[in-house]
Formats: sequence, structure tokens, C-alpha cells
Amino acid sequence: MSVRAGIVVTGTEVLTGRVSDRNGPWLAERLRELGVELAYTTIVGDRPEDMRAALAFMAANGIDIVLTSGGLGPTADDMTAAVVGGFQGREMVLDEDLAERIAQIVRPLMKRWANIDPEAIAAANRKQATIPRGATVLEPVGTAPGLVVAPNHETPGVGGSGGPTVVVLPGPPRELQPMWAQALASDALRAALVGATVYAQHTLRLFGIPESEIAETLRVAEREGVELDRLEVTTCLKRGEVEIVTRYEPDAQETYDAFVALVADRHADTLFSRDGSTVDDQVAALLRGAQDPGGSSPARTIATAESCTGGLLAARLTELAGSSDYFRGAIVAYSNDAKVTLAGVERELIETHGAVSAEVARALANDARNALGADIGVGITGVAGPGGGTQEKPVGLVWLSVALAGCEPLLRSINLPGGRADVRERATTIAMHMVRRALSDSPAP
Repeated sequence: MSVRAGIVVTGTEVLTGRVSDRNGPWLAERLRELGVELAYTTIVGDRPEDMRAALAFMAANGIDIVLTSGGLGPTADDMTAAVVGGFQGREMVLDEDLAERIAQIVRPLMKRWANIDPEAIAAANRKQATIPRGATVLEPVGTAPGLVVAPNHETPGVGGSGGPTVVVLPGPPRELQPMWAQALASDALRAALVGATVYAQHTLRLFGIPESEIAETLRVAEREGVELDRLEVTTCLKRGEVEIVTRYEPDAQETYDAFVALVADRHADTLFSRDGSTVDDQVAALLRGAQDPGGSSPARTIATAESCTGGLLAARLTELAGSSDYFRGAIVAYSNDAKVTLAGVERELIETHGAVSAEVARALANDARNALGADIGVGITGVAGPGGGTQEKPVGLVWLSVALAGCEPLLRSINLPGGRADVRERATTIAMHMVRRALSDSPAP
């Protein structure tokens, strides 16, 4: 049995959805890299009884390591350290040296506020420096220290003498992520990680295929003798793409290779990534001039003119570092007047065919390329909803065009299901794949 872990995310603001949990997924990936089996992730509010219940549940289900995030601040509702100390049967004690180190961090910050109460700050420092006896301190990245708290074998707490080791991490991701390296270097966590299994994990990505087709492919794989019981295969529909993530132990490599060959054979037209690279990665590589066995493709620049997506495509194209190498700019032409004055679309074209049409999408792509001096232009126009649709042009109708110098422009219309956010996100994904196709198929200039 591999080492098993659980994650407890604390904070009423996360539980109620006011703040999205970024720590749980990040920690899950770090555990996977270590070969640790993540069994549970739970979110609890700022109530000690709920946190204790989550820890007790983890212990009762044989969890070896629990990672917590949040609840290490100076305010009254930050109670994680005390709850974990009680759970592990460890007395809470003031670490004077730690209190002074926190004070040194806080002193420069105090200069920003003229009327701050130094006694209140000192009390807050002491609260953050009060830790379970025998815990390993992880030095603060902000002001909150982290902790690694092993079970107390002499006077066991609720978790028992053979219970889980608890790693207590701060809530802000900018503090939690750098602190994780400290936790891994601690003797207490290294001892708990002994016996972790090494796993391989690979991702396939497909576009233009329903998830149900992958379910049928899995049935075909079983019928053809692929030992799927040696693979942990999960499928997920994300951003309009189907993602197949497979985890397995190294001795099952041949089985995985057989599975990939079957997927590639059945879905040759829709499988666009065997190495886990996203369409965003691939478009960026193609725009830079990706290397291939036959040499290299030319570097290109790109510009966009967007209506219904409101700049989402430009945001995706610039999300990766170094995008200034190839991204020239964007025009968000939402109104018809903006399409005319900013993008350069002829008013007569809109009056004749309507703003949501093949003609306007093609004009947006060409005008973006010309106006911003790019090699490739992308135009998107549509009805994102919930209002604005007609019988002829319903909500969800989107027209997209990609114009590349020296090539026939790509043009596509699609009726997308879902709400406004779904239509906009899926239209952006379709545009990325159209750009990928245009760049992959285009000849060198």
C-alpha cells in the first residue's frame, strides 16, 4: 500500500465560494510527483469542531499525511495550529525565538500606519508563535510560520500514536508554495513519506469529440485485451477539450503504450496532444517557429479582433511568458460602431449581413492582421447571450475566421450550448485550435 494523504483546506471564505481554492489542486499535484496517493480533499470553515472532525475522519481512514492550508494568521478565527496541536496530543507553547523572528518581519510594515497599536501587534506575533510542543517550524514566507506536527507517541491525541503526520501551511498561495520546499526538507515529513510509490502519469488531449466516445474506446480496449486494470484512467471535459489522464506504475509501461496506440488509431483526427502539451503551448511554439524533423516552421506574429469573446482570446495568447515575441495586439470591437471605427469593418457589410456573420468574421480577421501588422489575424463574432438571439441567429451562434498571409482563410460557424460564460470560453478554445490548424498546415513564406 502506497503512502496515502488527505488535504484539509480551511477558511469560511473558501467554503462559501467567495474565494476559489487554489491550494488544494496545487498540493495534489505535488503529492502526485512524490508518489503519494491522495485519498481525500475537504474544505471546512473557520470552526474548530469542523476542523477536528476532518482530521479525525482522515485518521480513521488510514491517512498517513494530512496537509492543511489556512488558519495561521494573527486573528481570533485563525485556529489551525491549536486544533492540530490538540489533535496530536501536543501542548501549545510559545516559541520566543520564533516570536522575535516574526516581529522582525512585521516591524518594517508597522511604519506604514502611524496609529497602529504596538501592543496589539506584539500579541498577534505571540499568537502566531504559539505552536505545538515538538513541532517542526517552517520559517515564515509572509508572517505566518508553517508546521510539521508528527503524532505524539508518549501521550497520543485524537489521531492516536500511529496517526497521520500533519503539515500545517498558510492560506495565501504566494506563501504556501515556497514553504512546501521547507516541509519536504523536514525530517518529520521525510519519515512519513517512506514507502511512497513511484508513478508515471501522462496526458492525452483531444478536440472535437464527445467524452462518450472515449468511454466506448475504453470498452474497445478491454475487448482487445488491453489490461486497463493496470492503468488508472480518468477523463475530463475541460475548456471544450477531452483530457485523458493515465497514471500507472512503471512496469505497466507496455500496457500504457498499447492504450495510446489504440486511442491514436481510433481518434487520429481529434488527438492533438500525446505529450500533455496544451493547445496554448502548441500555438505558442508554432508562432515562435517550432522545430520539427524536417527543419523548422517560420516564426509568425498574431493579432485578434474580438466581439463576443471580449478579449478572452487575446488573454489566452498572452497568458504564457514570452508572448511578446509573437503577439502584436488586440481589438475588442463589441459594438457595431467599434467594428467600423476600430477594426475597419465596412458599415455596409454589417448592414447587409449582420454583425454575426461569416462576412464580418472574415473582415475582422483581415482587418486585425492589417491594422496591427501581424502575419495572422483572428476574428470572432457571435451571440453569447442570454439575450440578443433571434430565430435566424440564436444565442450560442459564433462565427470565427483565421486569416494567414498567403493562405486561404479559415472560416467556421458553430452553435455552442451552455450559458454566456460557456459560449465565450468554448469559442476561445475553438479559435485556438483554428490557429493551430492554420499554422500547422501553412507553407513557409
